[in-house]
Amino acid sequence: MSTRPNKTYSGSCHCDSVRFEIATDFPELTTCDCSICRRKNALMVKVHESQFRLLSGEESLSAYQFHTYTATHYFCRTCGIYPFHRKRVTPDHLGVNVFCLDDFDPSNIPVRATVGAGMP
Repeated sequence: MSTRPNKTYSGSCHCDSVRFEIATDFPELTTCDCSICRRKNALMVKVHESQFRLLSGEESLSAYQFHTYTATHYFCRTCGIYPFHRKRVTPDHLGVNVFCLDDFDPSNIPVRATVGAGMP
């Protein structure tokens, strides 16, 4: 169980076209070994859709789906940065790239490696 209080964090893509907020206590961060996550090398926090708010830039987002077409990975059309994705196994949750959060240091949060490559 996390000892961090639930707090709101702001984030964006590199060019600031896509802005969002999340509320989380950061129980853990995850990496994934599936073909897309391995290539984008993101460090993610899982948040329920009710704890995520897109502030601006919906028109700047491009979506990418593959394999089962359940997960949806979002990228900024301008700068190409991946800020978040809708998860495959828990589609009411998003994986948020913590490197897109403003003034956030992930160094003291446990990281769990997830297996995406072996998912059927």
